[in-house]
Amino acid sequence: MALNNLVLSSYLVAPRNHLWSIKSIKYFPMRVQSNLGHQIRDQEVPRRSANYQPSVWNYDYIQSLNSEFLAESYTERIKKLKEDVKKLLSKTVTRLDQLELIDCLQRLGVDYHFEDEIDMILKRIYNDKLKDKSSYHRALEFRLLRQHGYRVAVDVFNNIRDDLENFSACSDSTMGLLSLYEASFLLEEGESVLEDGRDFAEEHLKEFFNSNEGDDRYISMLVSHALELPLHWRVPRVEARWFIDAYRTKQSMSLLLLEFAILDFNFVQAVHQEDLKDVSKWWRNTGLAEKLPFARDRIVQSFLLAMGVTFEPQFAYCRRVCTKVNQLVTTIDDIYDVHGTLEELEVFTQVVERWDVKEIDRLPDYMKLCFLALFNFVNGLGYAAMKEHGVDIIPYLKRTWMDLCKACLLESRWSFNGHTPTLEEYLDNAWISTSGPVVLLHTYFTSVTSITERELESVRQWSDIIRLSSMVFRLANDLGTSSKEFKKGDIPKSIQCHMYETEASEPESRAHVRNLIGEIWKKMNSGAVNPSSSRKFVRIITNMARTAQFMYQHGDGFGFVDPEIKNRILAILVHPISNFEFQKEFHREALLFLFKFKLIIKI
Repeated sequence: MALNNLVLSSYLVAPRNHLWSIKSIKYFPMRVQSNLGHQIRDQEVPRRSANYQPSVWNYDYIQSLNSEFLAESYTERIKKLKEDVKKLLSKTVTRLDQLELIDCLQRLGVDYHFEDEIDMILKRIYNDKLKDKSSYHRALEFRLLRQHGYRVAVDVFNNIRDDLENFSACSDSTMGLLSLYEASFLLEEGESVLEDGRDFAEEHLKEFFNSNEGDDRYISMLVSHALELPLHWRVPRVEARWFIDAYRTKQSMSLLLLEFAILDFNFVQAVHQEDLKDVSKWWRNTGLAEKLPFARDRIVQSFLLAMGVTFEPQFAYCRRVCTKVNQLVTTIDDIYDVHGTLEELEVFTQVVERWDVKEIDRLPDYMKLCFLALFNFVNGLGYAAMKEHGVDIIPYLKRTWMDLCKACLLESRWSFNGHTPTLEEYLDNAWISTSGPVVLLHTYFTSVTSITERELESVRQWSDIIRLSSMVFRLANDLGTSSKEFKKGDIPKSIQCHMYETEASEPESRAHVRNLIGEIWKKMNSGAVNPSSSRKFVRIITNMARTAQFMYQHGDGFGFVDPEIKNRILAILVHPISNFEFQKEFHREALLFLFKFKLIIKI
């Protein structure tokens, strides 16, 4: 296992009692497969129930979503503003101003419009060996270059480490400290200078925040936001919604950038609403929500995960496919974790492996429906790829679904046999059962402009970073859900595995898991600057880890009705940013201009 150095050595764990909660077991009359003669018989079977809440997003409500921001008047205005921002990029001369503008465009969520221009600027900056830079400048440059795949040595921070006692070059500026703190999260293994810098910056930023120093509301918002979760770990689309509001408070805010960001956000939101309506219709037509009521109906949350991976409007097809994958995974996960008997699950896994509809007679009715939905979905994607690109992707998709089901089956065996795995044993399987490889493979096939046999084979080069991102997904999920899932009879997750293995307390084990996430991010950062990797797909892979940390930041934002997630969904997918809010800023700036103009006239 690649993370052996992160996990304590394996321990023999004494067998424990069955992990099901007696209260969670319910009985339903089901048609159950018997291995004897492959006959179906009716019998009372104990079924676990997770008592998942129904979806709070009504189908009719989703279909009623409508936005004016797809109208030509808005799209034409966006085009005009885009050209103005391009001019601004070309006219910005100093290196620091260029970096700050790029950073602002990224946080506003509009950098995808200017990828070529940004690449050109960063390439010049990378090749420019300018030495006279402030600590703020160096940290910002380091973060942006590494983020865009440039291999930048950490020795640019050597003088900061030499001056660790007081950081005199940095501590005079809160923005310098903040820039150092954010840059430190792009560190790779062994880069202790950045770890030292992060510790110092975090200490002083907390002092700044707790003492409420300064009158700059914008900087205070940035500091609080960073200490909650670093920028490098945040979902770009979610960050854009937050940053637009924060940017409005900045004293030197650009009205051009603000208007462009607001209109573009609303336009992209309108595209997302059309995506959501489409996948909502698909989900209803599958009949799975109605026929399998024990499973989570989470099409909106599934779309939120897909949007977090890739939000740009040109990837609508990718988002729709990814949403369907997420919802199918959720249904299959609930079959393995909650509803299926071990006998049924063994047979279901075999049927998925053989990928033959003739095998479905071996399944109970509820599994037949699920398998056929999966079978038709995957074969439909394969047909579309063959028609569009002339390649057969079905073997790759079948394999990844088979791997997922085998991983889920192993966890079910652990559960039914009362086995508590070691943390290492758990993670070796959990990065697959969390569905990361399934989601990312489908995302890859639906986000590229062309698929060739050579590119199909090259997918293997991303296996390591896919595993790492999937590991973050699993661990973030465990931090937000493991206590509830353990109570409903699920297998012990990473926190419980570590507790049993080391006799640590739950807070200690949670701290260990959070530390693991940080260590895995170091490895992902190394993979992100691999010159053989596609930067676009690497960004998608790392976005999956970010989306998981967002979804489970305040608990189980996927399985249960989390008010925090619900409010974020409304802000991101439903409610556009009001034009009136922008008009207030415009009028404020106009009044200020008139006031200054009157003063000049009087003089």
